[in-house]
This record gives sequence, structure tokens and C-alpha cells, in this order.
Amino acid sequence: MSSTTTRTVRPRTHRGVREPSGEVLREIPMPPYVTVEDAQFAVRAVVVHAPRLWSGGTICRNDASPHPCRLHRWGTRVLTQRGLRPAEIAALIERGDPAAELPHRPGA
Repeated sequence: MSSTTTRTVRPRTHRGVREPSGEVLREIPMPPYVTVEDAQFAVRAVVVHAPRLWSGGTICRNDASPHPCRLHRWGTRVLTQRGLRPAEIAALIERGDPAAELPHRPGA
């Protein structure tokens, strides 16, 4: 007897992500101020939770939730607050190294 599992990509709600149980997950809160450690966690988040094209749309490479997932969105917000431009964040994702060093920002 064989069993197949399918995943359905569901659209995000306006206030969070709807889980299969029907629960809506809120955004991950931002830290009061972004430290170097927060920024490194954010690099890991955007790289590990990068987009992947799938038959049902674009999903998170790590957990198959609709992309951008909560961790990817959090990581992007942290890196933006740290002073990275969208092109620099995209370059980190393209590089694919979750331990990549951040570009130096004077005063950051």
C-alpha cells in the first residue's frame, strides 16, 4: 500500500501566513536595534529560505511555504535596516553561503 503526500501552496493573508491548521502566524518582531549578530542571522535566514520555483508557484526552498516566508521577510527587513540595498541582499542570496560576511557599512 503506498501513500502520497501533496503540498498546497496557499496565498499569504494580509496579516500573516495561514497555516494548514487555519492559524495565522504573525510577522517575526524586529530587534530593538540590529546588532552584527542579528545581521548574520538575517543573512542565514534569506539564504536558507531562498525562493524556489515549483509547479504551484514560488515556494521557500527550506520549508515549502509560500515565498517569501516569515524568516525570509524578517531577514530582508533586518538587512535593510542594517543598510544593505536590495541588490546587495539579492547578491547574498545568489551566492548561497549562509555564513557570508556582510559588506562593510561605515557607522553600521
